[in-house]
Amino acid sequence: MLDITFIRSNREIVKQGMLNKGEPTADAVDEVIKKDETWRQLVTEIGTLRAESNSRAREIGILMGQGKKEEAQNLIRETGEVKEKIKELEKSLDVIQKERDTLLYQIPNVPDESVPVGKTDEDNVVFSAWGEPLQQEWRLPHWELASEKNWLDFERGSKVAGAGFPFYVGALARLQRSLINFFLNEAVLHGFTEIQPPYFVNEDSARGTGQIPDKEDMMYTVPGDGFFAIPTAEVPVTNFHRDEIIEMKDMPVYYCAYTPCWRREAGSYGADVRGLNRLHQFDKVELVKFVHPDESDGELERLREYAESLLQKLDLPYRTLLMCTGDMGFTQTKKYDLEVWSPGQKRWLEVSSCSNFGSFQARRMQLRFRNEKGKTEILHTLNGSGLALPRVVASILETYQTESGDLKIPEVLIPFMGTDRV
Repeated sequence: MLDITFIRSNREIVKQGMLNKGEPTADAVDEVIKKDETWRQLVTEIGTLRAESNSRAREIGILMGQGKKEEAQNLIRETGEVKEKIKELEKSLDVIQKERDTLLYQIPNVPDESVPVGKTDEDNVVFSAWGEPLQQEWRLPHWELASEKNWLDFERGSKVAGAGFPFYVGALARLQRSLINFFLNEAVLHGFTEIQPPYFVNEDSARGTGQIPDKEDMMYTVPGDGFFAIPTAEVPVTNFHRDEIIEMKDMPVYYCAYTPCWRREAGSYGADVRGLNRLHQFDKVELVKFVHPDESDGELERLREYAESLLQKLDLPYRTLLMCTGDMGFTQTKKYDLEVWSPGQKRWLEVSSCSNFGSFQARRMQLRFRNEKGKTEILHTLNGSGLALPRVVASILETYQTESGDLKIPEVLIPFMGTDRV
């Protein structure tokens, strides 16, 4: 969440940021400032009364030492009244603080100045492109090729679990495993520490990374235990250091993690979600960074470049989009999307989002670092997909298929697959 001090000093910037992100109302900004003013007034009043109570306590001690018991008793009675008033004010303070914090959770991160203002994906800006998109008419959509090869079984997946939960079979299951190993190995070679996180998180973790209050409807829940099935490894990995202080000498901290991910994707239907284009369960390798605030802009560019390098090594044409304000998430201050070319569908498919959250997530989690002067500061968090598998698999099936019906294996995956074609 945003720092209340920042909101007070930048009221109009925060309001405009909300409007640019498509939030229906910016009234929460004025409301949270009013609540904070009341909160600060109460803190001041309580502090004054405590000082008064402490002063009277010292005076009572002096009077008792002088044998002036009656005067001391009068002060004791008055001090008791002050203490009762402090208790009442503390109750009011607790209520106001909860109301203020509830409003703070409803205010999104402010977009970076470099982010284009826009409302829909049509307002996103093509930042860069790599490779030549294939255009041959004979190329099959991945679901047709996978069906012919008996590599992908949606019907049995629906029987066993439901729509959006396919079985990967045979060579496709091996391809999936090979990609996971390739992505993890590359991340470790580039300085990321591999971590295997829990697949379920509690409410505090979901709130820490901004899934709630924002994306509750997208997550699968385990009501009896208060768990959420993770929509991405970002949630458990970013919460790994929640309520901790990282020493300056240990920064930056990079983690990578492979996990399955679960998203309800309510209301998703149509040709755009056919096959592997959108699933309720999918696999992904996630990259998370904890960095010094002065370094987060550069770290985002390095994260983007690294994710792009994976697609280059797979020899898959892609483009990188700088997301506009209206097509960016609640928590991000800046975001890039990487889209791989799907020659069988003749369209672009998102395979990675690389995001800078600034201090937004870390403030929710009280995730700090100790600076050169020994003082603690809120650090910055970033994450990116490195990469999400379903659409990478779809693009490989459509890019590497041959007219004879075989599937060539990308060169970097041959050591994992043990063959150059299937």
